[in-house]
Parts: sequence; C-alpha cells; structure tokens
Amino acid sequence: MNKDQFLSRRRALLTGAAALGAAGAAGAVQLLGADPGPSARSPGVPAAGAQANRAVRRPSAYRLQPIAGYGPARGTPARTPVRHEPFLRVSERERGMVLSFDDGPDPRYTPGILRTLKAHDVRAMFFVCGEMAADNKDMLRRMSDEGHVVGNHTWSHPLLTRLSRSAIRSQMERTCDVVEEAYGERPGWFRAPYGAWNRAVFEVGAELGMEPLAWTVDTLDWTTPGARTIERRVMKGAGPGVVVLAHDAGGNRSQSVRALRDYLPRLLDSGYHITVPRRQLT
Repeated sequence: MNKDQFLSRRRALLTGAAALGAAGAAGAVQLLGADPGPSARSPGVPAAGAQANRAVRRPSAYRLQPIAGYGPARGTPARTPVRHEPFLRVSERERGMVLSFDDGPDPRYTPGILRTLKAHDVRAMFFVCGEMAADNKDMLRRMSDEGHVVGNHTWSHPLLTRLSRSAIRSQMERTCDVVEEAYGERPGWFRAPYGAWNRAVFEVGAELGMEPLAWTVDTLDWTTPGARTIERRVMKGAGPGVVVLAHDAGGNRSQSVRALRDYLPRLLDSGYHITVPRRQLT
C-alpha cells in the first residue's frame, strides 16, 4: 500500500470510527503511574511509563521535567501487565502536561512540529505508523536525538477490533521493528487507532512490552477546524496530568503546525511543564 492509499483509507475509516475513540478515551480512568489495582498489578513496581531516550541531554529546569526524572533507565523492566483500559492521563506533578502527535512521521508537517518543540526546549510523544516511519527513518532518528518519545500506532492505521489476533500482532510487531531500527530502541507505548481497544489489543501490546496510552484532550484537528479553534481547545482543556492528542500526518496538518506555534508558548507562560512519561523500572 502506498502513502496515498494509506491516507485515503485512513480518512474513510475516521468518520465511522471517531465515536469509538471518544468512547474509549471517556472510559479510560487510570492515571499513568497510579496503582492499577490487583487485577493488573505486576509483582514488582507497577510498569507505568515510557522508554528513556538513549541520548540523554540536560534539559532546561523550567520546561523539561519527565515524571520519573532524567538519565538512562537502569535495571530490567518488570513484565508488562495486561491492562483492561488505556491510561488517560499522567500523574499530576508541578502542572505537567503531555503533548502527543499521531499518524506520522510526515515530511510535510512533522519537521515543523519538531522545530517548534525544539525552539521551546520541550519534548513530546509521537505515535508513529510503521508504514510512514519506514519511509522517514531520518525523522525518527531526529526524534531520538531531540529526546522525544516514539510510540507504536500500528503499521497502517487499521481498526484493530476488526482484526484477528495474529493480524494485530503483525501490525504492532512490524512497527516495533522499524522504530527499533531507526530510533534505537523498541517502543514502550502503543495507542490504538481511533481509540478502539479490546482484550486482544491489550494482550498483544503487553506481550510486546508496551503500555497503552489514550488521551485526555482531543483537538479534533483531523476535521481541520482552523488553527485558532485547535488552540482554543488545547487551552480550554489544559490542566495538570492532561494528555493532548493532535496529529502530524493523515491529511493536511498545516493547521496543527500553526496551532502548536501559538498554544505551546501560552501553556509555558501559564506555568505548565510539557513533559513525557517514563516507565518505572525495577
């Protein structure tokens, strides 16, 4: 499947599956880093975070404050528990928020987002589609160099709840392989396209060592409502622990790029720290 077919297929599915995403996010009540309860807890420290970057830099004290601190991860991660719902937000810490971007990387829009993030010295999460990442490995390497977290958003953005277990694994595993090759390590996070989760999706994600992350604020930027509307939605939904969902691919994302240039400095001026979560290791 080429890129144009991928984007066309994705747009066709979005209309019918948008409600699934809203329902999935609304039902996700766990806090990232919170005790998931006896049914999902691993024997050691609960695994609830993302991978540390292999090239750690000293960030500004004001803006970059990952939840579990800086430095390379040490020790061996506990076995990833099978969740029953995705994490919806991160634990509150000094007004921390997470910005996440789905469906890329796209050479038309992702570089603009990366430039804005770098200009303000902040990190974000990119949930990439393997089909896009395979053709844009240079951008994954740049994400690694600049300290961003790369997560798994499947290979071709299908509705996973309609796939067999083996097809789900193929979608996730192929993307893990591409991310590892270009980024330097396998993703520690995954996000189901359209926010459509089921038991098989959670189980396969856990088998591949990934935690599920949804979102708190959906910018709905895929509807191209205008950069000002996207900015307004982010600012209205801002709060400690919030995870913002936006897109850097899957259509014309020029509004998303412009909106980020406006709302990111406003968030920082309002005292929010743009952070990335990290997995707890034992």
